[in-house]
Amino acid sequence: MANPKPLMAKSSGTDHANPAIQSALRTLDAEASGVVAISAALQGPLGTAFAAAADLIRQAKGRVIVTGLGKSGHVARKIAATLASTGTPAFFVHAAEASHGDLGMITADDVILALSWSGEQAEMKNLITYAKRFRIALIAMTAECESTLSKAAEIALTLPKAREACPHNLAPTTSSLMLLALGDALAIALLEGRGFTSVDFSVLHPGGKLGAMLKFTRDIMHAGDAVPLKPLGTRMSDALVEMSSKGFGCVGIVDISGAIVGIVTDGDLRRHMRPDLMTALVDDVMTKNPKTISRDLLASEALEILNSSKITALIVTDANRPVGIVHLHDILRAGVA
Repeated sequence: MANPKPLMAKSSGTDHANPAIQSALRTLDAEASGVVAISAALQGPLGTAFAAAADLIRQAKGRVIVTGLGKSGHVARKIAATLASTGTPAFFVHAAEASHGDLGMITADDVILALSWSGEQAEMKNLITYAKRFRIALIAMTAECESTLSKAAEIALTLPKAREACPHNLAPTTSSLMLLALGDALAIALLEGRGFTSVDFSVLHPGGKLGAMLKFTRDIMHAGDAVPLKPLGTRMSDALVEMSSKGFGCVGIVDISGAIVGIVTDGDLRRHMRPDLMTALVDDVMTKNPKTISRDLLASEALEILNSSKITALIVTDANRPVGIVHLHDILRAGVA
């Protein structure tokens, strides 16, 4: 019996009349309208509450405890991760687990950010009571300004009402995206408010592709005797030996003070190819004022320079003196690209 053929797309074009595609477009339109509604609300009362929430979190001595239940709980977990990774210490506490011992994770110096679209989850009651008892600041993120959660909070971030993308208006879809969008907006506002830089970001993201992109030049450069260097006045024959032995396809040229003044590359050799090239001086062949980088430059930025300049290696300098060299292959091995 012949094996059945795998299901394959029939045409190269997209069938816009396909019911699944039409459903997807309706979902995206519904969710996009929710985000647009938040943008409009931020220009009114929500904006005032949002600014107050950012100030409260920024001034807190402790952490942001992000909590929620169900789909709001999943969103809360992601918001906590985003806050923590962008310089605002935060972690997630499940609203139901809080009543079974996890309230002990929350201190009087913390700020609670509670997510609930309805603001009426029964599991929130003990958490609200705990916050009141120990005078822990509570920020609500909900769509109901008259809900139990909103009334108990110092600050209520009241989102505009929106219809779910679900055709029955039941499954949390648009509402979940709106909670997530407002949480992301809060995290980025706090990031920008404290001047959180890419250098700060690299400290919190040492792993994975992102961690590789945030490595510094000093982390991947070759230093010491590995750097191909020759002084002004060197014969090209000696410079070529240095270039070949170090294996970077170039040799840096320094003046009497040790400052970098030029570089001889494979391209320079081709451009100056003549019978007496080996007896010529590097002064006559080198490219003057070569591109250099700092040891404190991010590896991702070094890659951009290499690509835009269409070169394969960069001399690393400190006060215009060569201290290392970075090759394109070093950046690729580090996982930056």
